[in-house]
Amino acid sequence: MLGAIPGATPGKWIGLWRERMPHVSLELRQIAVEAQREALDHVDAALIRLPVEASDDVHVIPLYEEEPVVVMSTDSDLTAAEILDIADLRGQVVITAADDVLHLSIPDAVTPAFEAPGDTAEAIATVAAGVGVVIVPMSLARAHQRRDVEYRILRDGPRSTVALAWLRDRTTPDVETFVGVVRGRTARSSR
Repeated sequence: MLGAIPGATPGKWIGLWRERMPHVSLELRQIAVEAQREALDHVDAALIRLPVEASDDVHVIPLYEEEPVVVMSTDSDLTAAEILDIADLRGQVVITAADDVLHLSIPDAVTPAFEAPGDTAEAIATVAAGVGVVIVPMSLARAHQRRDVEYRILRDGPRSTVALAWLRDRTTPDVETFVGVVRGRTARSSR
């Protein structure tokens, strides 16, 4: 079983797995970022967001970094720019969802006068209604894409690293094969 945090895109690796290992099923399970370390106890491996609680019992392979983006209503003045900087967000209502993964503080931003949305989808729905902006990794903006919002890259914002993780004591030949798939090894290459 492969765990995946919201926004992760394991499709390519799952497709390669199915080509190479058609006799071994691969089930995908979504896991919450705030519970990703605990989820490793229940899956063979998982796509997680760094950082993860450091320990000697977890293997972690960083895979890629995601750019941060600012999600805004299609009516926002911010849509005039191709790329934004943190300074461009001064005076904006910046919404931080309860499941925020970037933990970014914007100087001179306006604090919302309402409780933080429970998740990114709710935060983006609030932005779509014309209230504020939300800053998320690009994959989350794409996962919650709507016609009434747009996003722009936040040039000087923090990147989010997605990694493959699994417990050392749960390393099996199938896990090693999946690690090889993720690392780009061909079916004929050896470790």
